[in-house]
Amino acid sequence: MYDFGIRQAHTGYRIAYRQHETNHCPGCGNSHWMIGRLTAECAFCGTALPLIGGSSSGTGLFRQRGGSALSPLAA
Repeated sequence: MYDFGIRQAHTGYRIAYRQHETNHCPGCGNSHWMIGRLTAECAFCGTALPLIGGSSSGTGLFRQRGGSALSPLAA
């Protein structure tokens, strides 16, 4: 995962979708978004922005808990 906190000091401000904030589209100025796993897309003009902290949670994320390993899938 990309660490925005450290690299922002070296590269400057990057446009990205920030959860729990009002996000205005840099293309058209509207604030309606379709949120995916890694990007947010403007519902009006289709401008896509990366999510801050994308892919850190969601339905497709698998985590192993404890010492038990999952059995391999049969092919």
